Amino acid sequence: MFIEVFIDKEGLPLKTTAYLKTSADQQDINNQKFAILDYAHKQGIHIDQFIELRIFSQRSPKNRGIDSSLELLQTGDTLIVSELSRLGRSLGQIILIVDKLVKNNVKFIAIKENILLDGQQDIQSQVMVSMFRLFAKIERELVSERAKQGLKAARAQGKLLGRPKGIFGKSRLNGKEEEIRKLLLKKVSKSSIAKIMDISRTALYQFIVSRKLEEIKETN
Repeated sequence: MFIEVFIDKEGLPLKTTAYLKTSADQQDINNQKFAILDYAHKQGIHIDQFIELRIFSQRSPKNRGIDSSLELLQTGDTLIVSELSRLGRSLGQIILIVDKLVKNNVKFIAIKENILLDGQQDIQSQVMVSMFRLFAKIERELVSERAKQGLKAARAQGKLLGRPKGIFGKSRLNGKEEEIRKLLLKKVSKSSIAKIMDISRTALYQFIVSRKLEEIKETN
C-alpha cells in the first residue's frame, strides 16, 4: 500500500491535527471524533493526531493548553475541529486563535461552518478574519447593551444594586472577630495577627476596618 506523505521546505513531514474541546460528557467527545473522522474519510485526509484537552470555561486559552498545542504546529500543517466553537468560549478568543493560525500559515478547517483556510495570508483569509473581528465587536456591544438595559430595568423597579449597606462579604476570618479584637487590645501587631490567622496582612487590615474591631472597647 502506498501512503503519500507531504514534506515542507525544511524536509519535515506535514501533519494534520484534530483538536477536541472536551468536557465530562464522553458522548460529546465521541461525537466530535466521529464528525472529524467522517469528514476526513470523505475528503481523503489522514488525521495524524488528536489533541484532547479537558477544560473549564473560565480558563484562559493559555491555561486550557491550546496555546501550547498551537506552538507544535508548523507552516503547512492543518488544524481541524468539528465546529468553530471548540476553539474557545467566546468569539473574541476564537478570533485570536484563528488569526494566529493564519499568521503562522497553518491550514484550518471548521467542519460545521464549512470554513477552510488554506494557510496562506491571502485576501480570502484576511476577509474571513476581518469578519470574525466585526462579529466579535458586535457581540461585545450587544452584551454591553443588554447589561445596561438590565441595570436600567432593575433601577426602574426599585431594586437595590450591589451589596446592601452593612452586609459583609465572606471572609476566612468570620467568627474570629472576638479573638482578633482581644489580640489588638493586647497590642499584638497586625503583622503578627496575620501570621497567627494564616492570612495576608492586607486581608486582615480590610477585615479589621470593615468590622470596626479597633473601635470596640473591651467590656467586663
